[in-house]
Amino acid sequence: MQKNSDYNKLLFFDAMKTKLPLLIALFLVTSLAVNAQDSLMIRKIYDEELVNGQCYQNLHYLCKKIGPRLSGSPNAQKAVEWGKKLMETYGFDHVFLQQIMVPHWVRGSKELGEIIDGNKRIPVAIAALGMSVATPADGLTADVIEVRSLKQLDTLGEAAIKGKIVFFNRPFDPRFIVTLRAYGTAGDQRNAGPAAAAKYGAAGVIVRSLTESIDNYPHTGTTRYDKGGVEIPAAAISTIAANQLSALLKQKGNTIKFYFKQSCQMLPDTISYNVVAELTGTENPNKFITVGGHLDSWDLAEGAHDDGTGVMQSVEVLRILKAMGYRPKNTIRAVFFMNEENGDRGGDKYAELAAQNKEEHIAAIETDFGGFTPRGFTFDGASPATLLKLKESWGNLLEPYGSGQLIPGGGGTDIGPLKEKTPGIILIGYLPDSQRYFDVHHSGNDVFENVNKRELELGAASMAALIYLIDQHGFN
Repeated sequence: MQKNSDYNKLLFFDAMKTKLPLLIALFLVTSLAVNAQDSLMIRKIYDEELVNGQCYQNLHYLCKKIGPRLSGSPNAQKAVEWGKKLMETYGFDHVFLQQIMVPHWVRGSKELGEIIDGNKRIPVAIAALGMSVATPADGLTADVIEVRSLKQLDTLGEAAIKGKIVFFNRPFDPRFIVTLRAYGTAGDQRNAGPAAAAKYGAAGVIVRSLTESIDNYPHTGTTRYDKGGVEIPAAAISTIAANQLSALLKQKGNTIKFYFKQSCQMLPDTISYNVVAELTGTENPNKFITVGGHLDSWDLAEGAHDDGTGVMQSVEVLRILKAMGYRPKNTIRAVFFMNEENGDRGGDKYAELAAQNKEEHIAAIETDFGGFTPRGFTFDGASPATLLKLKESWGNLLEPYGSGQLIPGGGGTDIGPLKEKTPGIILIGYLPDSQRYFDVHHSGNDVFENVNKRELELGAASMAALIYLIDQHGFN
C-alpha cells in the first residue's frame, strides 16, 4: 500500500511539473486582469468626480448659508436638517438620524484682551477656550507668569503661581514634517493646562494658539477641567500677541500685567443627531464600510476645513459610486458625526448602536485633517503583513493619483470607539498634505475661500477609490 501511494505521488508531481508553468501563467493573467479592471474602475471614479463633482458646491452652502455649527447651537440643528435632505436628494438606499445628547457651550460677547505695561494698555487678539468658564463681569487683571510646560507648574509651585494668570507659551515644534505631530506635542497646554494651573491657585490662563503661523487669529479648542476641581477662565491668544507678551515679560518682568474679559457659559445638554446614509450591500448587507467626518464646528468661522470638507467628501463618496451605477457587495455608509469638537459623543453613539445592532464593520475611514491635496491613508488594526500587501497592490493603483502612501497610524476621533465595540475592524485616516491645516484650524480663518476645489475633489475621489478596493477585495 505504501508503494502504491508513493507511486501515485510521483505521478502527481510529474503531472504538476507539466502543468505548473500553465498554472502560474493562468494566475498571472488572472491577477493582471483583476488589476486592470480595478485600474479602469478607479480611473472612472476620478473622472466622475473631477467632471461632475458636487462636494465643492455643497461645501459652499454649508459654509455660507449655515455657517458655524457648534454642538447644541441652532446652526448645528440647521446643518443636521440640511444634511439629511441633501442625502435624500441623492436617492441613497437609506438615510436616517441617530439621536444623541450633546453639550451646549456658548461663547457670549466677543472677548477682550490687553497687555498692561504701566499706563499703556495694548489690545491683543484672544478667544475663550471651548468649555471655559467666564471671567468676572468686569474682567480679570493679574500679574503674568510665563511657562512652557505643565511640568514647569510643578517646579514653580503655589507660591509662584497663586493669584496670577498663567501664560502657556510652548510653540509648535517645526521639525515634524506631519504637522499633526507638532499639534499633539503642544496640545496638552490647551487641553489640560487650565486644570493644572488651577491646582496651584492660578486666577486664569492664556494659551499660545496651536499653530505654526505667526498671525493675529486666536485658535480656540476644548479645555477640560477636573471633575470637582476649581474651574478658572481660559483663553487662546494669537501667536503675534503671544510673542509680544513674551518679549515684554523678558524685558520688564513683573511690571507686566494682563487683562481679559469673556462671558462664555455652559447650558444644559441638548438633543442633536448623527446623519447617516447608506448604499446597501448586495451580498453582505450587514457588513459595513463607513466613511465620515464631523458636522459640528467651532464658532469662530465657517468650519470649512474643520470639518466641512470632511463631511462633504464623505457624502460625495456615495454620490460618486451611485452615479456610476456601482452596487457594492457590502453596505457603504457616509456619516456626519456630531460633537467631535467638544465631547466626542457622536462617535461614541455610532459605535454603541453598531454593537447593539450586531453590525459587522470591515473598515471605517475618517476625513478630519482638511481638504488639502491627498497623500494617502493611515491604517490602524492592519498587521504589518497586510499593510505590506496593500502597499504592493493598492498603493500602485492609487499612486498615479497622489494617494499611494499607505502607512501605519491612527484612524480618527469619531471612528475610534468602533475599535472596542466591533473587534477586527480596520480604522483608516485620510491623509492629505498637512502643511497648511493648522494655519486655519479652530480659528476665524477657517472659511470657504481657503478651500481649493481641485484638492477637495481629489480627496473625495481617493476615498471612493479606496472604498471600492475594500469592498471588492477586503483585506485578506
